[in-house]
Amino acid sequence: MKDKEISSAEYKTGGWRAHYVLIVCTLLYVVNYMDRQVFSVILQPMKIDLGLTDAQCGLASTVLILGMAFFSFPISYLVDRWSRRKAIGIMAILWSVFTFATGLARNFAGVLIPRSFVGLGEAGFVPGGTAMISASYPKEKRGWAMGIFHIAIPLGAAAGVILGGILSARMGWRTPFLFFAIPGVILGIMAFFMKDYKTVDQPQNAGGMKGFFIALVDVFRLPTMRWYYLALGMAVFMTSSVLVWLPSLLMRILNISEAKAGVLTGGIGLAAIIGAPLGGFLADYWQKKNPRGRMYIPVIAYFFGGLLVIIAVFTRFSPLGIGLAVVYGILSAMAMPAIAAISQDVVPVAHKGLSMGLAVFAQYMLGGAWGPYIVGIVSDRLGGGTQGLSIAVMLCGIFGIVAAVLFFIASRTYPEDLKKVKDEAILAE
Repeated sequence: MKDKEISSAEYKTGGWRAHYVLIVCTLLYVVNYMDRQVFSVILQPMKIDLGLTDAQCGLASTVLILGMAFFSFPISYLVDRWSRRKAIGIMAILWSVFTFATGLARNFAGVLIPRSFVGLGEAGFVPGGTAMISASYPKEKRGWAMGIFHIAIPLGAAAGVILGGILSARMGWRTPFLFFAIPGVILGIMAFFMKDYKTVDQPQNAGGMKGFFIALVDVFRLPTMRWYYLALGMAVFMTSSVLVWLPSLLMRILNISEAKAGVLTGGIGLAAIIGAPLGGFLADYWQKKNPRGRMYIPVIAYFFGGLLVIIAVFTRFSPLGIGLAVVYGILSAMAMPAIAAISQDVVPVAHKGLSMGLAVFAQYMLGGAWGPYIVGIVSDRLGGGTQGLSIAVMLCGIFGIVAAVLFFIASRTYPEDLKKVKDEAILAE
């Protein structure tokens, strides 16, 4: 009887173990974005060195995202059925090894293949990390915790372009990949010591152990999530394309080196760091005041973010345009904590990892994976150079505005879906 009581004990939230989970996952997310974003700042010298087109450069970015998209929800399903901390540790080491391999490339295939495996390694990290962090803190602090976690996006992106640009300018474009692989391996080992929650085998409130496709149906039955996934795809088309192409666009418009473009892009990213905790705080605060409050954060962020992308590029990154780009970065970062929290709010405990895995799949397969490649194609079709790339990047802003409309539609059913899982408990491992 005593063993039964212990095994069914509710998972304790907060405390130093929760903070350890948050710190390790956040630092891994920083490295994750360093490994991704460094590619944007070395695109121009890599293009010249290997003799690539804009479309090939965009495709090299796209294969990483496709790897994440294709494997995100099957891996996240397995994460829900196995161990989140072990999966995170293994994947961190895997993507770091292939980041190192990217720096050894001698041709287009040598870049393309390792980048696809980097995406495979990163595929289950965000679902697993999001599930662990959201379970480690009480619901009323979930937005705050997600805000800290998503500081990693602008911080990692900024570190990737600043350090990557400096290393590339001084030691060649291959060097950043070799350096950035090291912290990923170290943090991957640390991930094995995180506190995990109990894997759900046959939860009474979740209908028992489901087959993979039955679990998908469970999530897609929620109308909030159907609109949510579609909106996320449109939003990430804009954000991923801007992340990949902004340094190259700055180099072409302002006629500067990759080091200067990296510092400028990184400065925009560093300023955007305030967006993640601000968005997390506002998501928690507004949710207390309004049953749809958390959903309204991405609505506002992406509507105005899309407009600012268009205006900033149109001004050719004048001082005003740079200022608007900073505000765009803040808004983009502000949306992410609410988006991550929403993915956990309305789904059963048995599908928390799967829900975020589906979010990763949707955000890339419905937009983000194709964004950098499509921007490259549009740029080439318009003659390439400064003018072609400028128009292609401005078109991305329209996707942000569409995303805002779709998130607003999702907000209509969010309170009702939230009530369906309000009594579910997370158990200790």
